[in-house]
Amino acid sequence: MEPRDLAAVLRAVERAERQVPDPWLELVPSPSSDRAAVLAFPGHVVIAADIERPWAEKWITGDDFAAPTGPAFLGGLERRLRLSAGTLDVMLLGTPLPGDPPVALRRIENSRHPRVLRAHHYRTDVRAWTTDHGLLIIGRGLGGRWEVAFEVDETVRGRGHGRILATAARHLVPAGRPIWAQCAPGNAASLRAILAAGFQPVGSEVLLMPPGFR
Repeated sequence: MEPRDLAAVLRAVERAERQVPDPWLELVPSPSSDRAAVLAFPGHVVIAADIERPWAEKWITGDDFAAPTGPAFLGGLERRLRLSAGTLDVMLLGTPLPGDPPVALRRIENSRHPRVLRAHHYRTDVRAWTTDHGLLIIGRGLGGRWEVAFEVDETVRGRGHGRILATAARHLVPAGRPIWAQCAPGNAASLRAILAAGFQPVGSEVLLMPPGFR
């Protein structure tokens, strides 16, 4: 396999290219000096961190595909990099849709909403909109990919507004790129909304960040 960086890995997933199974464990450079990531796909795991293969293989033996996202390896990676591992999230991918979004959106600038402020910690080129029932955000995240986040007003949850917001994101991505969503498996309501909006699961990820940076 030719050496890749994380952006190349993610673009290959966007193009629906099958990940090379041998070697199943791929190491690529860290996406930045203050973060790392472990991404798991069917039959293939990518560790985006500035570590050496012999060090990684001390923690991972045989074909244990679950080991890189398990507590032993992640704990070792935290100590090695002095970073803190976040939650294990499902990664989902939505293809772009033509035409206008299915809901009226109002672009907002310089928002102090907690979710918008959080987005700026994780993403660049952040863009945010409000609707009558919620908030929608897109921005460039891990490896330069386009990512979506949304929040439905608490008083109207359970009525399909999350699905509408997630669908709207598929209409908004510049240059016709697909858009990614990350969701904790336990957040079943958001996961159902993202799936109902036509996103497809493609793998899982753990992002490592500076301690206290959440």
